[in-house]
Amino acid sequence: MEIWSRIAGLIATEGACALVSVLAARGSVPREPGARMIVRPDGAFHGTIGGGTLEWQALAKAQALLVRGDAAALILDQPLGPALGQCCGGHVTLAIERFAADDRDMVAELAAVERAGPFRTRTLLHDGRLQRVLIASDEDAMSASGTVFIETFGESLPTVALFGAGHVGKALVLALAPLPFRVTWHDGRPGAFVTAIPSNVTLQSGPFETALDAVPDGAQVLVMTHSHALDLAIVAAALASGRFAHVGLIGSATKRARFLRQLEAVGLGEAAAARLRCPIGLAGLAGKEPAVIAASVAAECLILARSRTINAEPAYRRQSA
Repeated sequence: MEIWSRIAGLIATEGACALVSVLAARGSVPREPGARMIVRPDGAFHGTIGGGTLEWQALAKAQALLVRGDAAALILDQPLGPALGQCCGGHVTLAIERFAADDRDMVAELAAVERAGPFRTRTLLHDGRLQRVLIASDEDAMSASGTVFIETFGESLPTVALFGAGHVGKALVLALAPLPFRVTWHDGRPGAFVTAIPSNVTLQSGPFETALDAVPDGAQVLVMTHSHALDLAIVAAALASGRFAHVGLIGSATKRARFLRQLEAVGLGEAAAARLRCPIGLAGLAGKEPAVIAASVAAECLILARSRTINAEPAYRRQSA
């Protein structure tokens, strides 16, 4: 979620909003430092700091801050055990801030930085407000101490490159929509894509070679086109490039064996056997419905994203081998 761009938009349309941030945490807690929630004047909100009583009380305090029109930030040191009845037992430090028209220029500056990519700030409480100074280097971050917090905004999201807009492809795009991925979606057939496209998806048509060249290094490539011959061509090109963390192909063990023989004939035998994932998805999750396959593949994408190095083998596959 783009924090500062959304805050800027809400100031323009609603007049004000509140930002709830997890500044620090220790022990067992619902969410990590950097989890945030933006609260609108009508009580609606975007994001989450973990749900439960902690979030419910934070929402109430944020709404009260908006009603009062108070510019001062609230800093809450909150144990989660006896005080809230949450069994996590950890401890969080929350900040609740109100942003309105007077903050428009500052918010716009941070939104511009956010659009350029991830960034960090040194954040401290001064005169009742949180002040944020951009961090230029790791040395700046290491020098922070005392009541200064290091915050990170924006994300460098991993890419999933999906080839094929059939039933499973369409279901997978929907499954990936709320997840922390950038998705590039290719299909060369006219009219193959659905009308409504999730915000994290970029469409690509034309030759697959052009689309594959545009996929960033380290991405996950998933192949599920309407044609086995096209599947083979895309898989061979992806494996030959050596640029991608994982290359996955929809299909059965029989399809995998056939593809491996064909890939060996073009000199990709060892690379294909080591790096081609086919079948894709979590083993043991039965069902051939597109939505079920999509859920299984999306879950595997999340697991693989934790280890974004080429040839990395996830623990669940090692254990089941």
